[in-house]
Amino acid sequence: MKTIKHLLILFLSIGLFTACSDDDDPAPVNEEEVITTMTLSLQAVGGGTPIVFQSRDADGDGPNAPVVTVSGSLMANTTYGGEIEFLNELESPAENITLEVLEEDDEHQVFYNFTGASGTSLNYNDSDGNGNPIGVNITLASGDAATGNTLTVVLKHEPTKPNDGTAIGAGGETDIEATFTYDVN
Repeated sequence: MKTIKHLLILFLSIGLFTACSDDDDPAPVNEEEVITTMTLSLQAVGGGTPIVFQSRDADGDGPNAPVVTVSGSLMANTTYGGEIEFLNELESPAENITLEVLEEDDEHQVFYNFTGASGTSLNYNDSDGNGNPIGVNITLASGDAATGNTLTVVLKHEPTKPNDGTAIGAGGETDIEATFTYDVN
């Protein structure tokens, strides 16, 4: 009977020590941002009505697809200044994720890929502390008139920097991605 009692105490003690081990990782977890809305606003140098490219996913990771809109056509052979904004509109008030992207600029980059847009070019107007592009502030020069062009915008978290300028070549994790169809008149 004493032996059973001692074995029971021994097993309970072992269970207590293994349950309270110190091998838990104390490193803080940097949770992935929730981004419901991406808005790229382009303003022609010299004025005019801004053109807004927007992807809004009102239910976050819910079952509904994002609503993707473009407010108008770009003018051919025109230079535009651009700013992109990322929001989490599941929060009230909406959380401005752009601030976090800029704060952690060495861990983020926005990539822009155009198809069908003959002569279109883009320059990054911002850079991280190491001189690598971020892409929140851009200059876009539209090319020749054409319909059915696409612009794919991707925000990457922890891309390789420097990289080859493409979202695929940069690696990292995609925080948000949207493809817009637009015309150049």
